Amino acid sequence: MANNKSAKKRNRQTVARTARNRSIKSRVKNARKAALAAILTGDKDVIAAKVAIYASTADKAANKNVIHKNAASRFKARIAAALAKASA
Repeated sequence: MANNKSAKKRNRQTVARTARNRSIKSRVKNARKAALAAILTGDKDVIAAKVAIYASTADKAANKNVIHKNAASRFKARIAAALAKASA
């Protein structure tokens, strides 16, 4: 347990940041699930919308330093590969 004022403040900041980061990561995961589900349906309009949302969500998480920028790029590449595989 924190014993001084600055350590208590750091604990409060850590709790707030952890909650924020968890929310952002969850948003990315949910967008991924929606994009993969859309790919399975085969509806081109829905797929385009869901994949765009997923890419945007991953980029936003990378800009906020919740995930690494290369991780976001990898996520987008994997979803594009899944889309190409499903289309072929």
